[in-house]
Amino acid sequence: MITALVVALWVATGALAVYGLALSATRRPLPGHTRIAVGVVVALLVVQAAIAAVQLATGVRVADPTEVLIYLVVAICVLPFVTQFALAEPDNRWGGAIIAAGAIATGIAVWRLQVLWVPLA
Repeated sequence: MITALVVALWVATGALAVYGLALSATRRPLPGHTRIAVGVVVALLVVQAAIAAVQLATGVRVADPTEVLIYLVVAICVLPFVTQFALAEPDNRWGGAIIAAGAIATGIAVWRLQVLWVPLA
């Protein structure tokens, strides 16, 4: 894993969580640019997954590659799923909290990936 990318993902998911909580605290529905913010985070996650997949394919060995791959897939899938759920009702004032929960879950998945990614000698 690239440490700078992991830190960027933590910052991005943290910022998205704060943004979602702020929208929820002000009881405002999600604006249209929320999808763009989620898309940026998901794009970073796809880059991370591609780098990890290439490293695993080229011989980097980790203790449990299956668990690493599962966390990579889950990290990518959570935010698009919760975004669709949050935007399903246009006047939903809790959409921000839903986005925040998804961002926190994604940040935890990225943290867990960082813990699992210990190349074996």
